[in-house]
Amino acid sequence: MFFVDTIEVAGLGNRSYLAGGQSVAVAVDPPRDVDQVIAAAARRGVRIGLVVETHLHNDYVTGGLELARLTGARYLVPASARVSFERVPVSDGDVVPLEGDLTLRAVATPGHTPHHTAYVLQEDNRGVAAFTGGSLLIGTVGRPDLVEPRLTEHLARAQHASAHRLAELLADEVEVLPTHGFGSFCSSSQAEGSATTIGKERETNAAFTQDVDAFVAGLLAGLDDIPAYYAHMGPANAEGPAPVDLTPPRLADAAEIADRLAGGEWVVDLRNRVAFAEGHVAGTVNFEADGQLATYLAWLIPWGKPVTLLAESPEQLAAAQRELVRVGIDRPAAAATGDPETWVTEGEKLASFPRAVFADLAAARERGEQVVVLDVRRGSERAGARIEGSVHIPVHQLRTRLGEIPAGQVWVHCAGGMRAGIAASLLDSTGRSVVAIDDGFDAAAEAGLPVVTGG
Repeated sequence: MFFVDTIEVAGLGNRSYLAGGQSVAVAVDPPRDVDQVIAAAARRGVRIGLVVETHLHNDYVTGGLELARLTGARYLVPASARVSFERVPVSDGDVVPLEGDLTLRAVATPGHTPHHTAYVLQEDNRGVAAFTGGSLLIGTVGRPDLVEPRLTEHLARAQHASAHRLAELLADEVEVLPTHGFGSFCSSSQAEGSATTIGKERETNAAFTQDVDAFVAGLLAGLDDIPAYYAHMGPANAEGPAPVDLTPPRLADAAEIADRLAGGEWVVDLRNRVAFAEGHVAGTVNFEADGQLATYLAWLIPWGKPVTLLAESPEQLAAAQRELVRVGIDRPAAAATGDPETWVTEGEKLASFPRAVFADLAAARERGEQVVVLDVRRGSERAGARIEGSVHIPVHQLRTRLGEIPAGQVWVHCAGGMRAGIAASLLDSTGRSVVAIDDGFDAAAEAGLPVVTGG
């Protein structure tokens, strides 16, 4: 008998897995905060005997090296991945014993990276689950453009071949267990559902339903912007990440928060966007702890710049720290918790800005108010529909393109409200008059705004 437990890394849109038998388990693509993997093993009453990487990850810092060190497990990494630490190199066809009649078979699946390797959990030499990492995902595949632009088309074709190879090796009922595809930008598109099998993918995944030329053309046409911080993840993983330190950061008082802002540092308010809009320290920026904190903060902040975190509670602060170490933002320079009134120096007032819905924007236009409509969605989203006359700057480019926004009050929107909240806080921190539209984009047409479809 075997088990497979899923460890969700929701903020980054990834999954890790713990699988094994009665006493020994393998950890697949573990996140950097390995304590949750160790806890999962303890709940099962198993020892982690193997830690495996499907590839050198581009979207997060791995915990594999540290987990292997802490548990004494063998650390399996694809042989052709260039790394600076000791590991067990695995190649296509290698079979590694796990426990009893359970083994792990390595299957070369290049495409997401040149060295990508899937691992098939076998019981009595029969495949029962496939850990496909960033290769075959649920209804889609991993993106092939994260390694080197000159390799993108080659890797896209390899991705098609790798999917077919898995389907040839494995029975239709074998479960497919990817690492990416649940919001991660490592996926070429959003995963369709939460579970799948080889058989289901044969029927629905473009890697199987299209010939290689059509598949490659569609895959390359759908690729979107790459988060800027990805450039730092692969090298960190190849070097061998250091252990994390999740002890609470030093607490800052109002005077220090003011000094850090005056010095040009980033002070990040983790509260929800409603609370932030109602009252915040002038100059701070808002990245909601419950949103995609790590992805968007790491994408927007100049890499290596000190960050101070402001949180509602010690628990919110600790959760944010945990999420940020996963992308290499290791230690906040300082932090504060509690009531925002305590984060401003005596005599200073909290700043604020209004929130609205698309109907409010339509009403402002009807009154003849001259407003700037700023769309901070990605280009692929705007290609489907846009508000006529709106300015388009994706939120991840906003910091370096502020000078392109026309004068006047800026009404900023995205698809649902989270990214508009980030953008509004960035604009507000520079002194711009801003209104954050906290509404679903479908409501724009319903409000009578001139929506243009098709780009």
